[in-house]
Amino acid sequence: MSGNCCDANRVDQLAIAGRRRTLHLVLAINVLMFVVELGAGLWADSKALIADSADNLGDSLTYAISLFVVARSLRWRAGAALVKGLIQLIFALGLVMAIVTSLLGEPQPIGLAMMAVAALALVGNVTCLALLSKHRGDDVNMRSVWLCSRNDVIGNIGVILSGGLVIVLDSYWPDIIIASLVAAIFLHTAQDVLRDAWRTWKQQPISEDKGCCS
Repeated sequence: MSGNCCDANRVDQLAIAGRRRTLHLVLAINVLMFVVELGAGLWADSKALIADSADNLGDSLTYAISLFVVARSLRWRAGAALVKGLIQLIFALGLVMAIVTSLLGEPQPIGLAMMAVAALALVGNVTCLALLSKHRGDDVNMRSVWLCSRNDVIGNIGVILSGGLVIVLDSYWPDIIIASLVAAIFLHTAQDVLRDAWRTWKQQPISEDKGCCS
């Protein structure tokens, strides 16, 4: 009995180590993409690119939180997912405010720059999504980071489409519309993560998970 329990514990430790490796990789990728997209978004005056960079910053924070709780109890991991849901909600509301402010002026986003940077970010985000896909069913913590990565891919595709329409239509409205869609995705994901995390958190005992092997 004790041997079986110890074997199970070793399997758990290997799974945790695998999650840590994946989270370290996607964290590094997202920090790099945040810096690149934010700089390009400010230079190109693109709200869609800035929105996408904000998503990468939010993801970087969520991956860092996920690393902190990856080996802790399910209640800890559910609590971390609650924090990540709140981060997504804050960024969504901030983006809505940025869009409203932009509508008061005359933004002139640079479509080609939007497409080039978003295409580069898409490569990084698809890589992150592929790395996280094998862990998305592990627990509420890993599912929440997978959802964040999925949103990044959707956002990148949206920015590429937005950049093309800005060029073709010679209008800033596609940029505003795509940024609004990204904000809507943020809000939907925040609701999804918060609902699942709250349900899991309430179901777990306050005491920490104990291992069966010393």
